[in-house]
Amino acid sequence: MDDERKKIFSRLRRIEGQIRGLQRLVENETPCVDVLTQVSAVTSAMKKTGIAIIQFRLKQCVIESSQGNDEALDDFQKALARYIDMA
Repeated sequence: MDDERKKIFSRLRRIEGQIRGLQRLVENETPCVDVLTQVSAVTSAMKKTGIAIIQFRLKQCVIESSQGNDEALDDFQKALARYIDMA
């Protein structure tokens, strides 16, 4: 596994931990302000991870499309549009 992929997996594991922590906060009836602060942190981490994935995948799509695989570029563009709508 290359370095970029390792970094993405590391980010996802941290986010997974944040989500478990968020679940505990809700379970323990932690004050709303604290819960929302953690939701904001998770959301920010997800957005940053999405950007890292886009940057990693963009390189692959450019290489694939330069080899005549226009479908890969089209798929990437559709996925990027969905991501932007979500963000």
